Amino acid sequence: MKNISALCFALLLCALNTWAQTSAPTPATTGGSGEKLLVSPQPSLSTDQSTVITKANLETPGSSYVRREAPVRIPRFEAAPVIDGQLNDAIWQTAAVFGDFVQTNPGDNVAPTHPTEFMMGYDAKNLYMAFRIKQDKNTVRATVARRDNIFNDDYVLVHLDTFNDQRQAYLLFFSPLGIQADGTFTEGRGEDYSLDIVMDSKGVLTEDGFTIEVAIPFKSLRYEAGKDKQWGLHINRRVKYKNNEYNSWMPTNRSISGWLNQAGHITGLEGIETTRQLEINPSLTLSETGRRTRFTFDGDPAGRYVNDAVKAEFGTTAKFSLTPAITLDFAYNPDFAQVEADAPVTTANQRFPIFFAEKRPFFLERIDIFRSGLDVVNTRAIIDPDVAVKLTGRRGRNTFGLLYASDNAPGNYSKDERQSLFECQLEQRTDPTRFCGIERFVDKNAHIGILRIKRDIGSQHNLGLFATSYSFIERHNNTAGFDGRFRINPKTVTEFQVLGTTSRRNFYDPDLDRSLYRTGNGFGYRSYLERADRNLYMNFLAIGRTRDYRADVGFSQRYDSNYLGSYIRYQTDRDRKKSIIYKRVQNSTNITYDWSGRSQYEITDTSGMLALQRQTFVQLGFQLGYERVFEHEFGANRSATRQGAFFGPSAERSAPFKAI
Repeated sequence: MKNISALCFALLLCALNTWAQTSAPTPATTGGSGEKLLVSPQPSLSTDQSTVITKANLETPGSSYVRREAPVRIPRFEAAPVIDGQLNDAIWQTAAVFGDFVQTNPGDNVAPTHPTEFMMGYDAKNLYMAFRIKQDKNTVRATVARRDNIFNDDYVLVHLDTFNDQRQAYLLFFSPLGIQADGTFTEGRGEDYSLDIVMDSKGVLTEDGFTIEVAIPFKSLRYEAGKDKQWGLHINRRVKYKNNEYNSWMPTNRSISGWLNQAGHITGLEGIETTRQLEINPSLTLSETGRRTRFTFDGDPAGRYVNDAVKAEFGTTAKFSLTPAITLDFAYNPDFAQVEADAPVTTANQRFPIFFAEKRPFFLERIDIFRSGLDVVNTRAIIDPDVAVKLTGRRGRNTFGLLYASDNAPGNYSKDERQSLFECQLEQRTDPTRFCGIERFVDKNAHIGILRIKRDIGSQHNLGLFATSYSFIERHNNTAGFDGRFRINPKTVTEFQVLGTTSRRNFYDPDLDRSLYRTGNGFGYRSYLERADRNLYMNFLAIGRTRDYRADVGFSQRYDSNYLGSYIRYQTDRDRKKSIIYKRVQNSTNITYDWSGRSQYEITDTSGMLALQRQTFVQLGFQLGYERVFEHEFGANRSATRQGAFFGPSAERSAPFKAI
């Protein structure tokens, strides 16, 4: 492990040295002192922007539109509006009103097809938002849908960057009927819809469009409290029938990489109730199991059904908000029976593990803190915890997450397996050489620990640390590493991650020496470079894991493998008035090879596309690729009894990717 740590440190120095050489400041991106300009300049409006609505009043009496150039001070409401979608409460006349939206797709900061008005206010408990949308009611697309399933309709969208760190924001979607979709957006990672925020919303269709009202309790958000704190804000609207037209309150510059770094800002959210909140969700589960008895000669009829005693299990989960930004979660024998089941997946002839998304509420709280490019943490590896504790939050520039769990799944054997063990133990009395493989594992728990720390550097850089531990009888795995994200200039972003692993395991194979251990030290890496310009976009990705790399608390589909990928796209300027709105040509190339240099997989995909009116696209392309498979990736050759293999089947019960 010392060698791995030294190697990781050396690679970090090389990475930082390379970054320093490739990011030398240029006159175009630096001030007079040569210091990097980290705040992206706001784009100017297009030449035909004069057609954008500039009147200070659409419908709200006495309203005037706020300015984009400075943080918008949000007024405090004296009374709470009724969330019915009607916008008829007088209190909305005191709200901050956002207007003068621009079309950012397919147009480029030009006049939108329809006007949009957004209002915001707050009180001690809630943040209030409202939309007044002007549009022909016959063109509004609105259907009754499930939560998080509104993306075939028109919708409005708000990004709330509650820490104003330009790295992550809440996503709040609302359909014309007020149906919600929510999640988080992370720069460099994209969108994650696993989060469900407690909030109230209602939408109403009108003769000339639709209106929406929203109330979000501050206790549903994680934020840093204090006077004069600023939040990042994006307000957007999609018009489905108009070529998926996208309107935005803030103009966006296509020559700048990133989204949250081009957001507007709000301030004035003061006097918010920040009382510590405790939520407890107890559960009591009663169960009864039974089975048909085996045929015997003692009088019991064959096929008789015998019930076991009724079993009662108590469990609870609790959430304690230490501050608006720090949360402590606790679980004792939690009941996840109400969690949505995984979609069926065919596992026959699968060479590699299958990923299942996390859906359990306890683990979803601030799960974004633990995400990384190498998937070092996959909480589905914690199958059936008896006890779990998690502390997540943010303090100043530091984001942190700690998690401990005691998982009974590895030692939780069925009644039949326990009966077989009992019979084996009886045989041991007369035959000392009899080996009972599961004896040491029954009713024993695995102990899992996770540490994640990330520190923001400047306005758009960060460095982070990962450490995980999985400990079970005769099976131990530890990982440690670091990662980072740096914005070299407004157009270019780079990321890296390096990870060292060490594993020790006894397989208890009767055909081998029962004291035989397998120890392996591994290494993993990830490197990413992205450059975005007005017409040209490209990214390059490299990921690798050595043969003995193992992250038992994470997820890895393939070991002894290196992946190289590139994506390059050129697109003409968009012209929403022409029959061909834009043209695009793109190429994607992916290559995979093992650490001995043997090619495993290669594919290249080249295509061209024409974007026409009325959401019509014409695309032509070709794909060329091949895959080579090797004997050691299949069947018995993966067993620990084969020379060179590291992991394989054992008596231990471990199923980190098992569906709930």
